[in-house]
Amino acid sequence: MKRYRIPPGEKVNLGDFDPADTSAFDGGKELAHAEIAKLTKKLDALQELLYAEHRHKVLVVLQAMDTGGKDGTIRRVFEGVNPQGVRVAGFKTPTQNEMDHDYLWRIHQSMPGNGEMVIFNRSHYEDVLVVRVHELVPPEKWKKRYEQINSFEKMLFEEGTTILKFFLHISPDEQKQRLLDRLKDETKQWKFNPGDLKERQLWKKYMHAYEEVLTLTSTDYAPWFIVPADRKWYRDWVVATAIVEALKNLKMAYPKPAYDVKTTLHDFDINTKIP
Repeated sequence: MKRYRIPPGEKVNLGDFDPADTSAFDGGKELAHAEIAKLTKKLDALQELLYAEHRHKVLVVLQAMDTGGKDGTIRRVFEGVNPQGVRVAGFKTPTQNEMDHDYLWRIHQSMPGNGEMVIFNRSHYEDVLVVRVHELVPPEKWKKRYEQINSFEKMLFEEGTTILKFFLHISPDEQKQRLLDRLKDETKQWKFNPGDLKERQLWKKYMHAYEEVLTLTSTDYAPWFIVPADRKWYRDWVVATAIVEALKNLKMAYPKPAYDVKTTLHDFDINTKIP
């Protein structure tokens, strides 16, 4: 996944990234689905190991334009994973109580604990995206947040959190088709929000805001991946592959039991007999 990982300090121009790219996978859609199924099994086993070892924390951040596929990615990539150690946190318009605190206050409360994996459906990056595009706070305020976010994520990393951030990159044409599909499908009409059309008019402003986010906040300890997302199967394969690789790199191991296994096995038959 190195081709999609943004090196620290690299200036990002999203025009250089093809949302329809499928070049990293040697095969078509059907073969990819089979590979994704294998990856989800590996992810399930690695997540169980993460939970058992109870030493590492994992944060997965998903950002995208409307219809970019955050929900679909969560549903497909984490299919079959034990929910005991996985949690999804979504961040919509902040409540009054959340606005009464600093912008990272609500984020910090949703961070993973030891042995836990948390997926952010949108994140603290809304505070340098939406607030910037809609001019909800002055520039002198949101411009400081890039450095604040980097410091926040560095602290999390130093406290044992593995951070993976994915920007699901779709094209305007693909978004238009997905919005139209929602309108035509009775089972998806509930997902359509007329406000999405107004947000679409701000596409260029959002792309510029995302380019700065990706340029200024991709670090060694909390990297961004730009994921081609026009093809849902490829999007899922890229995200699943990156997460599995990161978990393997943690070199996790099951904890050793606090009892003597040989002695316990020797006594097992005697102690389990019913008189």
